[in-house]
Amino acid sequence: MSTYTMSALDEGVHLPSVDKNFSESVYTNGFDAVSHVGGWMRLGNRVHEGYAEMSVCFYLPDGRIACQFQRPPIDSHAQFVAGGMEYHVIEPLHDICMRYIGEIFVLDNPSLLRDPKRLYSEAPKLSCEIEFRLRGVSSIYGGEPTSAEQVTMYGRDFSLGHFFQHMRTLGTLRIGSEDWKIDGLGWRDHSWGPRYWTNINYYRLFIANFGEDLGITALKITDKEGTVRRTGVVHVDGRLEDITDIDLITDWTEAKDPSAMRLMLRTAKRAMTLEGEVLTLAPLRNRRKVGDAILVSRIAEGFTEWRWGDRRGLGVSEYIERLENGQPIGFPQ
Repeated sequence: MSTYTMSALDEGVHLPSVDKNFSESVYTNGFDAVSHVGGWMRLGNRVHEGYAEMSVCFYLPDGRIACQFQRPPIDSHAQFVAGGMEYHVIEPLHDICMRYIGEIFVLDNPSLLRDPKRLYSEAPKLSCEIEFRLRGVSSIYGGEPTSAEQVTMYGRDFSLGHFFQHMRTLGTLRIGSEDWKIDGLGWRDHSWGPRYWTNINYYRLFIANFGEDLGITALKITDKEGTVRRTGVVHVDGRLEDITDIDLITDWTEAKDPSAMRLMLRTAKRAMTLEGEVLTLAPLRNRRKVGDAILVSRIAEGFTEWRWGDRRGLGVSEYIERLENGQPIGFPQ
């Protein structure tokens, strides 16, 4: 079992390391089980590179996606405020808020995300206001590793410190003349350390909440040598059970995007089988130039409906992998 050090101070910003690609990011999500509205916000300070990564992605009930992706300039690492997005801690380890005010793209066809140039030149933009208030329904999992040998959740070339928490999410979403209230469940994480998205060979991350008493965070990650790690937790009645094994079967579209999955998890106390269906997929990507080469990773962000026995829940499925010759290297795993 991995051990971490974690305190209320870790809710704030951390002293940047000397690594050029040091990044510190916060992420929140929330989904309403009645209206089927929800989404996520992320803000990552890359202070040595002089900008933040600001991302918004919300899934609307009719299949549209509302999104924004910017790299607003920053000149300090004192807070999480950039590009119209703000993140604040109300009560450390328990209560946070995150908001965004600005323009947002509204996509009738989410496939437009496959062509960022067309997205930024053609997609209609509307004014947007989003506010989340999140309160923990589970304890915190993670922190900084207690030894140099310990393997971190995503690997040390993707983050050193990392923690996450299952949440109760209340919020409001206004896009143009439309507005929704969000009263549901969600998740948040906070990461710091050196990061390039293309350092991930491939992984599959699954997050689901079935009530304030029941949820999962499950990660299956494979490195360049083909070594597979299976990690995460099952949240049951406020307790976190370490996941010891994961089996995964994915259904794919002709475009090699995940459309459904069957997830088999095991902890020391239980074995369970979950079935997920991707309701709406945001097909994202990340590009980085290294010398004369361009490294590209695909990031498939799926708004996912989950079934666990007679329980129903919402959450996300995230498939990240490098592309080689235009093909996802983890497919069809």
